[in-house]
Amino acid sequence: MGSNEVPASERVHIGFFGARNAGKSSLVNALTGQEVSIVSDVAGTTTDAVMKTMELLPVGPVAITDTAGFDDDDEQLGIQRIARTKRELYRTDLAVLVADASKDFSETETTLIELFREQNIPFLVALSQCDKSERGTHPELSGKTVFVSAKTGEGIRELKEMIGRFAANGSGERYIIRDLIEPGDSIVLVTPIDESAPKGRLILPQQQTLREILDANACALLVQPEQLSGLLSGLREPPRMVVTDSQAFANAAKDVPDTVPLTSFSILMARYKGFLKTAVEGVSALKSLPEGAKILIAEGCTHHRQCGDIGTVKLPRAIEKLTGRKFRLSFCSGGTFPEDLSGCQLVIHCGGCMRTERELQWRMRTALAQDIPFTNYGVVLAACSGILERALMGDILLNV
Repeated sequence: MGSNEVPASERVHIGFFGARNAGKSSLVNALTGQEVSIVSDVAGTTTDAVMKTMELLPVGPVAITDTAGFDDDDEQLGIQRIARTKRELYRTDLAVLVADASKDFSETETTLIELFREQNIPFLVALSQCDKSERGTHPELSGKTVFVSAKTGEGIRELKEMIGRFAANGSGERYIIRDLIEPGDSIVLVTPIDESAPKGRLILPQQQTLREILDANACALLVQPEQLSGLLSGLREPPRMVVTDSQAFANAAKDVPDTVPLTSFSILMARYKGFLKTAVEGVSALKSLPEGAKILIAEGCTHHRQCGDIGTVKLPRAIEKLTGRKFRLSFCSGGTFPEDLSGCQLVIHCGGCMRTERELQWRMRTALAQDIPFTNYGVVLAACSGILERALMGDILLNV
């Protein structure tokens, strides 16, 4: 996979924040070597977040976001722009606060630093326009500050190197399946090709799982659900495990011997994104929800809904069959997730392959802070099929 093909959810997200006319857009353009953002002396030129994906050495694939000024004084649009800037924080892996080198920190910079710390976001401070100003100092941010000039290029290399160091400190190895298998293992991937499957390609979790299997020097066998039984009976030895699309859980459980571990792409993604334990705890709320309780079903991507859509059709149908009750369902998708979950009694999220780990963690914390259980598609469908314990492979996934 080339750097241009790396999905946004797998890139290091670097956000540039600050007041209007602090020099954010000029700095982003200088850092990337491209005209990513419009630059003007008029305050508030950047009215919405602008994202650029690229390869930034020494970090690797990144997504760089230039945000609107956090001190926008337009009463109506300003509120919306600041809200959008705050939303960018939820998926930011590293924040760069851009401030005028000649001035003391204003309330804007102080507030942003408080938000970075509140959200546990690593941050740097780029003191801009140092070519035409006296250089102020901020002793409390020693080791996090670099003087830069987009005009002369001063400090740009140092900023890149500092970004690289901070990004490296936060990057730990995470795996979907690679740490569960050994070289030479055979892994069966059940990938339905139905009306909801994207034309001409596999969905991202299937692609990523397949790639990790190949990276581990193991063998991947891809089948559709109706081919699974025949494949298993034709193998000389049982596979190391079977990974299925969650919507095929019930049929896969019938075909796969109890001695062969069985799980789903969605459950593996929940582990990969760091919320599997919470999802397993959250699914227990289903059985106790009263008739008419409100459930939010959240999907991380946006796509055209098909007649057999998993989130809006198959999942609600399975829940009703399990509980014998009807619930009030609401839906959200893509980058939209409500901060106010008043009235909701459960959130069911997809595997989150199109959202960053940090954003998924924020969504989870948002629900839990309001005492609302948080679970995911794969966990719910495994529970509805009566095979949740098996799908967790005897708690192996919870403890690895």
